[in-house]
Amino acid sequence: MSKIAEEKVIKYLEENKLDGLFISNHTNVKYVSSYTGDDSFLFITKSNKYFITDPRYTEQVGYECPSYEIVEWRKDYGSVPAVVAGIAKKDDLKNIAFESEDLKTSDYFTLKEKSVGLELVPIAGVIEEFRSHKTEQEIEYLRASCDIASRCYEKIIKDIRVGVTEKELAANLSRYMVLEGSDSMPYGNILISGARTSLLHGIPSAKAVEYGDFVLMDYGCQFNGYMSDMTRTLVVGKASPKQKEVYEIEYKMNCDAENALKIGASSKDVFQASKKAVEGTEYEKYIYTGIGHGVGLFVHEIPFLGPTHEYIIHENTVMTVEPGIYIPKWGGVRIEDQLLVTSNGTENLTWATKELIEL
Repeated sequence: MSKIAEEKVIKYLEENKLDGLFISNHTNVKYVSSYTGDDSFLFITKSNKYFITDPRYTEQVGYECPSYEIVEWRKDYGSVPAVVAGIAKKDDLKNIAFESEDLKTSDYFTLKEKSVGLELVPIAGVIEEFRSHKTEQEIEYLRASCDIASRCYEKIIKDIRVGVTEKELAANLSRYMVLEGSDSMPYGNILISGARTSLLHGIPSAKAVEYGDFVLMDYGCQFNGYMSDMTRTLVVGKASPKQKEVYEIEYKMNCDAENALKIGASSKDVFQASKKAVEGTEYEKYIYTGIGHGVGLFVHEIPFLGPTHEYIIHENTVMTVEPGIYIPKWGGVRIEDQLLVTSNGTENLTWATKELIEL
């Protein structure tokens, strides 16, 4: 990915009359350079590419990013901002952009202090926008990651039974993820049951699964660095009439949102389409306004789906649709799919069934 991403950065510099860009967001560093380790910063100018790290990672950087000039900030300068200021002076740069939503305030003031006469230009969301336009290779990695997640769902439902704890199930799920090919567990799995399923981001507990419980699983895998994010909710035993009613409304919310997700639609359009199924019901007050997000090297990327977001959906966006109904002290239902936006609509990358399963 690095070649295409680097070309986008250089083009951005040229179009905006900037001499350089200091990249401090770790995911953006990974996107531009393909580096997989820690302690990483990039400083890209129109004619040079600098990789700023410390001696612990020099060998790895040299192996993974051979086209970059490596600068060891600890040994040569004492701080990362000092490196940027020193290079800017050496290369006679007049202005540089920095990631204003990521750079620490202390680092900004250090950079400003050490680069007198250098114009510092704050930018936000530029590389994140680049990342939202997925290449064919990225799409294949995301498809593989979602395939692993779907296979893991088929495995974990065989373990769910009365008496097993949420923590035990979460441990099994993590094991399946690795065995099925996930690079790692990229973030904490949500696996909760019973009334706890109304917790949007509840963590697995020692609670044992009981007959009649909802079990909600929100988890994702990673393939060559690219994430998947999927949620399924099922019932242990026979679903009650209320459980079926809530699930059916949630299912329609999910499907309506996915049908609205297409090239040219706005994030707000998708949210409004999802909301129609629950409007006028007693459950309308139990929905959450954030119903989806982009996915790539990071699990939560632009665009975000909600009533205040105006982002226009474009082709080759990969994102989730995850409306939910969360009733405190009773339980909740969320169905989350990861979709690729195509010229023909969408492709659901998370193929695991989302029909209500009664175990």
